[in-house]
Amino acid sequence: MAHTVADERKGRAAGWYQAGNLGGNGVGGGVWRGAHMSRELAGSVLGFAMLLSTVALYFASDVGIVSAGERFRSRMRLLGRDLLAMVRMAIPLLTIVLVASPIGAGAMNNLWSAVADDWHASADIVALVTGVLNGIVAALGCILAGWIVDRFGPWIAYFGFGGVLAIITIVMGIIPRTPHAYQIGVLIYALFVGTNYAAFSAIVVHAIGKGVASTKYAFCQSLGNLPVVYMTALDGYVHDKYGPSWMLLTEAFAGIVCVVIGVLVLRAILNRSMPDVAS
Repeated sequence: MAHTVADERKGRAAGWYQAGNLGGNGVGGGVWRGAHMSRELAGSVLGFAMLLSTVALYFASDVGIVSAGERFRSRMRLLGRDLLAMVRMAIPLLTIVLVASPIGAGAMNNLWSAVADDWHASADIVALVTGVLNGIVAALGCILAGWIVDRFGPWIAYFGFGGVLAIITIVMGIIPRTPHAYQIGVLIYALFVGTNYAAFSAIVVHAIGKGVASTKYAFCQSLGNLPVVYMTALDGYVHDKYGPSWMLLTEAFAGIVCVVIGVLVLRAILNRSMPDVAS
């Protein structure tokens, strides 16, 4: 994506990338399929989908970055210089901090099945809305977000979708807990988790530039896994201590605070760089 996709199309590339990630986890996870089909058939469907996906490699452009005579040591020096440059520049450094924040982490996706009893949701409902349907809806959110990123810019999409997901989480925390609320709420949450993940990939792809892009993306991606882990742990702790409403409100509050701080810092960076751009 960093080397072969034009800047004005990077949002859509990021959206499709995350559509495969989230959609594959939901549709390929096979919770509902495993419960309603034989394990052999469920595994075969998953294997065929993975095999079919490799056809896309035929259409992907090759990126020949490493020359035949390049030494390992010189490659490592280039990697070190690129990573150091990221933390020395304001926008890439802000991106590194933001991807490790709770904005759009979607930690509740890891807990919906565990807390389904609070909404009196049946096992079939849980398997459906946290499995196949979750993956499809999240993938649609990713694709939609990719188009929005290219049209309005990655930062507007990133902070905007992060704020919307927080609002949805608040609504889930204050409305009556019924099976219907669970089904609709989990799927809407999944839709905007998809938009947030696509926006996450978009800001990362724009921040890493080229150079050793795959390593820098992997570095940011690994940091992006941190909020999923610590917010899942925090959500679970708050649920057991204070109940489901406070669990959802805590996640939403953490996201909103980070969105506000992130917007203020980004504005300060852009305002400071304006004279440089003009000159």
